[in-house]
Amino acid sequence: MTKVISTTKASAQLDQLIRKANRQKTRFMVGKPGEAAGVLVGIEDYIRTFAPEPKVLKMIGEQSKKKGTDKLTMRQIDREIAAYRKEKRTANAKSRA
Repeated sequence: MTKVISTTKASAQLDQLIRKANRQKTRFMVGKPGEAAGVLVGIEDYIRTFAPEPKVLKMIGEQSKKKGTDKLTMRQIDREIAAYRKEKRTANAKSRA
């Protein structure tokens, strides 16, 4: 559902409007009478409607869930990357020797 609100009201109630946009999937058209200046939508609504996930990212996400790597913390990811790079450097050093 889209509601039209004034810029004054949007400014005064921004936190409340953002919560409503996210929880109730309400869209707000913000502006002066007869002139829309912008739109406020929840992030999930925005992504689904205006910035859908590319197929390749969806495939990567599905593979990650299957492997269980979707639950890794940033610290664990950083460790994995560091270990891989160390292994790669070691292999390169051996091939040069």
